[in-house]
Amino acid sequence: MLTAILIVRLRWSLTWAYLRKSSWQTIGFIIGLIFAIGCVVGVARGAWEIGTLVERNAAANPLPIMNTVMIVGGTFAFLLTSILQLMLFGQGSTLSADRFALFGIRDRVLQFGLTLSGLCGIPGITGLVACLLIPLMYRSYGAPMVLTALLAAPFIMITIISVSKLIMSAATSLLQSKRSQSILYIMIILIFILVANGPNIVINSFGIEQLRLSVFLSVATFLSWTPFGAAFQLPFDALAGNWLFFVVRIAILLLTWVLCFMASTWLMRHERLVAGAAEKVVLRKGVGSFSWMPDSVSGAISARYLTYLLRDPRQAMVLLMPVIFLGLFAIQSASLPEMVFMAPLMSALFMMMPESNGLAYDGMGMTMHVQIGVRGIDDRIGRVRVLAVLGCVYLAVIGIVSLVVYNLRGGQFVTIGMVCTLCGVGVYLASLGVAEVCSCMFMYPVASLAKPFSSPQGRAVSQGFLPFIPMLASGVVMIPTVIVVIVLLVLSGMTYLWIAIPVALVNGVLILWLGVALGGRIMDARQLKIVATLTHFAQLQR
Repeated sequence: MLTAILIVRLRWSLTWAYLRKSSWQTIGFIIGLIFAIGCVVGVARGAWEIGTLVERNAAANPLPIMNTVMIVGGTFAFLLTSILQLMLFGQGSTLSADRFALFGIRDRVLQFGLTLSGLCGIPGITGLVACLLIPLMYRSYGAPMVLTALLAAPFIMITIISVSKLIMSAATSLLQSKRSQSILYIMIILIFILVANGPNIVINSFGIEQLRLSVFLSVATFLSWTPFGAAFQLPFDALAGNWLFFVVRIAILLLTWVLCFMASTWLMRHERLVAGAAEKVVLRKGVGSFSWMPDSVSGAISARYLTYLLRDPRQAMVLLMPVIFLGLFAIQSASLPEMVFMAPLMSALFMMMPESNGLAYDGMGMTMHVQIGVRGIDDRIGRVRVLAVLGCVYLAVIGIVSLVVYNLRGGQFVTIGMVCTLCGVGVYLASLGVAEVCSCMFMYPVASLAKPFSSPQGRAVSQGFLPFIPMLASGVVMIPTVIVVIVLLVLSGMTYLWIAIPVALVNGVLILWLGVALGGRIMDARQLKIVATLTHFAQLQR
């Protein structure tokens, strides 16, 4: 137990050390703390209001609806949290099991300490406090239900942390090859997007009027016997006096903790045994994209970047994002056909996110650029050449498919499809220009290519917030186009909306040109600082 507590203290010591060392980390930590406080306050206010509403409508017996919503909603939050933690934060590289290999800590003690450190982080503490405030909505049903809900709060958090640890251990231990980890990484992203958009997909596909309470009751009954929903059912069992079911559900949760702990410990041993295993090497003939890129410095950078882009699962999502958005909005366009045209616009905004931190993804490759004297403008042009062509082709295809889906849904205003697609191209070009500047200024560490599910300890805050800086800046630089669109809609409706197309394209090209020129200058001026930062990031990934 003392060893586990020492590991928790080590976690917070490392966090405070990073905060003292980096002002950006301090700012990010404060923002994360504000979000955590906001989450707790929001849960408290929502639970109190729901409890008041229940008191006012006690005669209508809202208990079945409350029971269903808590189980289904709690299970949804459970799955979303587990996937999000794996996708963004992963297995902390500083507190991973291999970091303690030289200290002779027993596997079970080490695994318990790592699990306890997960519970004692800001997300774990925030989740526990939020769950402890949920009983405010049960106050009109008496002390037994409130006390049971308080008991269920730690059960919920321990189950979430245990399952999350198991998933992360399996992702890092069982999948040793880069190919298998790349495939799983992409699948996790897809699952997260589908889960996050699940409610919208269901409502827009079937219609809210076709969804019956009996369906949700059946789903909730099933989920209440799984580790995902059992803890949320405990207060309702106590209220109904179903103490046998109450005990059985606690047994399910306890068994889940034991199995997750045992499996995570075994996976930790398995990872230690297979560490360093050789991976199959695939030989390819020729020089690939280097043979058809321009014979120049920027051409070589374009070939190198394209080769890495196709092999790096962390950046390959830029190629899948348009298809994902198209599928999601095509499904949701059943009740509103115009919804499908959100696909090119959203794709244009999100496709630039990896490039906004492109130097961190390249890693120590930047050192070679500095050593041989590559100009910043050549580096920026080389990267833009690849991304601009790929992005414009993708958006054109997505726009055509969106028009087809729109016509199949019975849509009649084809102009809006052309405007959304071509304005999306303008947004993408502008976002790309912003990314070429931000990637030289607002860098943050990323997971290692060898371990895409890892995350440097103490850097989760910067990874969570810094990506939104270029996204916000992309919206700001497109304000001229937004103003033109609003004016056209107010004055003429859809008649002259096509005028926004050349405005958006000119706006995008201009920002792209400025971004490449400014990004090149910033890169030349900050070369040594960039290399030092990337060297520090590489040390965090070890």
